[in-house]
Amino acid sequence: MMTQETLLIELGTEELPPKSLKKLSLAFSNEILQGLVSAELVNNKTAEQAVSFATPRRLAISVPSTKSSQADQKIERRGPAVQAAFDEQGKPTPAALGFAKSCGVEVDQLQRLKTDKGEWLSYQVNETGKTIADLLPDIISQTIKRLPIAKRMRWGAGNAEFVRPAHWFIVMHGDQVLDTTILDIAASNTSKGHRFHSSAALTIPHADKYQSVLEEQGHVVAGFADRQIMIEQQIEKLAKSVGGKIEEDKTLLEEVTGLVEYPTAVLGSFDTKFLDVPQECLISSMRDHQKYFHIVDGKGKLLPNFITISNIESKEPQRVIAGNERVLNARLSDAQFFWQTDLKATLESRVEKLDNVLFHAKLGSVLDKTKRLRSLTNKFSSKLNADKKIADRAAELAKADLVTNMVGEFDYLQGVMGRYYANNDNEDTLVGDCIEQHYWPKFAGDQLPESGEAQTVALADKIDSLVGIFASGETPTGDKDPYALRRAALSILRILIEKQHDLNLRDLISDSADTYSDLQNLKVDTETQEQIVEFVRGRLTAHYQNQGIPTTTINAVMACKPDSPLDFDARVKAVNIFSKLDDAENLVAANKRIGNILKKQTAEIKSDINEDLLNEAAEQKLFETLTTIEADCIKAFNSGNYTKGLEKLASLRIPVDNFFDSVMVMSDDFSIQKNRLALLQKMQQLFLRVADISLIQT
Repeated sequence: MMTQETLLIELGTEELPPKSLKKLSLAFSNEILQGLVSAELVNNKTAEQAVSFATPRRLAISVPSTKSSQADQKIERRGPAVQAAFDEQGKPTPAALGFAKSCGVEVDQLQRLKTDKGEWLSYQVNETGKTIADLLPDIISQTIKRLPIAKRMRWGAGNAEFVRPAHWFIVMHGDQVLDTTILDIAASNTSKGHRFHSSAALTIPHADKYQSVLEEQGHVVAGFADRQIMIEQQIEKLAKSVGGKIEEDKTLLEEVTGLVEYPTAVLGSFDTKFLDVPQECLISSMRDHQKYFHIVDGKGKLLPNFITISNIESKEPQRVIAGNERVLNARLSDAQFFWQTDLKATLESRVEKLDNVLFHAKLGSVLDKTKRLRSLTNKFSSKLNADKKIADRAAELAKADLVTNMVGEFDYLQGVMGRYYANNDNEDTLVGDCIEQHYWPKFAGDQLPESGEAQTVALADKIDSLVGIFASGETPTGDKDPYALRRAALSILRILIEKQHDLNLRDLISDSADTYSDLQNLKVDTETQEQIVEFVRGRLTAHYQNQGIPTTTINAVMACKPDSPLDFDARVKAVNIFSKLDDAENLVAANKRIGNILKKQTAEIKSDINEDLLNEAAEQKLFETLTTIEADCIKAFNSGNYTKGLEKLASLRIPVDNFFDSVMVMSDDFSIQKNRLALLQKMQQLFLRVADISLIQT
């Protein structure tokens, strides 16, 4: 008899990687649920009610109303037509005998199925649904195989492989343990609690009791989201107690949540003398080395306090606080030493040391890159209305902080520390800003360089990397992009588009290619440059898809291959508006028809239109309308006002419809035929000044 109970699956392990715990849990749950839905043990609505659990030592899922077995099925197989199943004497033909044999029965045991199209032999059988115990081993095994684990490990004498050694395994349907073995571990109803607060094994009496038993007896908050909320509430309360607040840090929050099973926030402090060090350095020491949360005041200034999340409830919390303070003060002393030591030398004095830092085996040192940056910055400055002197100085010093002690310890502070050191050296404030901001944007959605000078150096840096790596033959393939060239390309596009720089992408890349002319074994020819242009332009698809613009609209503009990303942006937005007009659908269809007609022409179509050969009223009207709007359209397109130009072209809808309704393009009179083709080509070319709208789906 089929029943429905909560299904519980828990895999207990050694400590799982905290940074990937949330991702692992999501993948584990999704794969289990997909398997259950495919096996028809739950439906999609039930799957949405499932609850995932993830702690440092377990991945688990609870699925309500899971069936104990699949439903029985009545299976009907259709065989040959009755007419073909028996000969004139009524004896079974080979077709009937073969069908019966495939069903495992005699011919006389087959049924007959009558339909509107005739009568057929058939075989019906009731197939008993498989039990959940039969189905789960494969579902769980496949789930474990598909988890996003970069490197699996083995343990003990067995062949089982997982991200960490597995120690226990629960599979329960209601209060019943299902006979299943995974990773060489037989399923049971026994779990483990907190490593320090719960030494005894925990018996789970029923799948519905899992979460409560773990928390009440095992001192474990099993829900990842539950622990995260606990941490957020605790750190917010402690920060307020010292008059501060916690800056949002989703990555740290998720990592800390993955480190503990029962979070207890602890407030500590550090010596105020360390506040003389740039707060980014102190925050890095706290966050990256110790996984501490820093506290700032209402103006964003760092306070001499920190919060750590303990995995235990200590009976002597002051000892825990003192221990953490001792460790942190040692870390901050290191940061203070790096800072004070770095201040003894100027950024300018460090530039020549960049010759000892390799940028790329084929592209030279970071000093070589710096020289190329200066050359490009000088070319780009006027194009971006930037102060050439400021931009050049920023390009000269942009990479100098790479050879400082602080960046050697915290490499992600490159640029940030450069700004501090430049300001300490009494460089122009804008130079320091450029040094920091030439790395922007660092990630999707990040802020862009603010000034024209910073944008100039940023573009030079990113384009230099693109051209150099492409020229060396190391283009991104598949998911592999070790030099983050896709991000660099998208950054270039965002700077040009969002900062309103109408620059030719091909020209910028050519300028960069010129700086590599002295290097041997590099392919920086026209073909390579064209590959780079196409690579950068290709990032536009994802850029506009993220803004909700249809792919067909993007492809329509892409077909015209504009070299200016800002121009591309204007076209995409105009075509997106045009595609929603009432007249758009007919004009798109007409352009498709025109395109198909013109593609079939082997001879060149002359652009001149002879009015004397326009003998049909519909073609005369189309010519008249085209002639009337052509000048205004071209003026609008030349000024970049593509929306206005397309609105003008929308007035062609009725004349075009009438033309195709009443005019035979491929007239028997060759001169009339060519004249009509020229008319259609004229209309097509006017649209192609913006996009190939035949590619749009309206």
